[in-house]
Amino acid sequence: MEHSIYLADDEKSIRELLHSFLTSDGYTVRSFESGDALLEAFRQEPAELVILDIMMPGTDGLTVCRELRTLSDIPIILLTAKDSELDYVMGISQGSDDYLTKPFRPTILLMKVKALLRRVEMDRGKSAAAGGELHYGDIHYSATENAIFCGTVPVALTQTELRLLGYMMRQPEKAYSREELLNEVWGFGSEVETRVTDETLRRIRKKLLQAGSTVSVGTIWGFGYKLKGAECT
Repeated sequence: MEHSIYLADDEKSIRELLHSFLTSDGYTVRSFESGDALLEAFRQEPAELVILDIMMPGTDGLTVCRELRTLSDIPIILLTAKDSELDYVMGISQGSDDYLTKPFRPTILLMKVKALLRRVEMDRGKSAAAGGELHYGDIHYSATENAIFCGTVPVALTQTELRLLGYMMRQPEKAYSREELLNEVWGFGSEVETRVTDETLRRIRKKLLQAGSTVSVGTIWGFGYKLKGAECT
């Protein structure tokens, strides 16, 4: 089955290049000159993945990303011409799944698209067979509600954050490498360079703290991450 992708970029040459590259790989692609046009089309007929430029006339890509997150949990990839740490952090905080800085190789974008769509299909299969709960310290994951709670209070996680923390809760005593988390949670291989794991875990730490949890995510320098600080209640 062909997957549908919406793409918004105000640069015609980039739109045409990415449209051609993605359609040649079998995707159904609709291209838009602005985020506003994409958002309007999405409200009428949702796509399965969205690629958004941050710097566009009218509503910027970050705002469109935030609006899309109120409508759907579909994968979102943000594009920007600036290698800005603030843009990167803001993009993840608004709910994007990953980020690419221009110029980039279309093959890298294609790899990310394939991985994110494959992850969605895997999640659907897991949801169909979901059952039981996961517990660690004062937090627990409910498969029925697809949410993580601190006591009775839901932790305000995006779907990517939920997927990542839930994955680590399956073996809470284990140390996880960045490579494993990228592969298992995002579906990216080691050839894809991205800071998405670091920023997503930083936001998970912040949200667990805001929820009053004793659980956090510790950094193992030079390797990866591990859940820590649980006080079983």
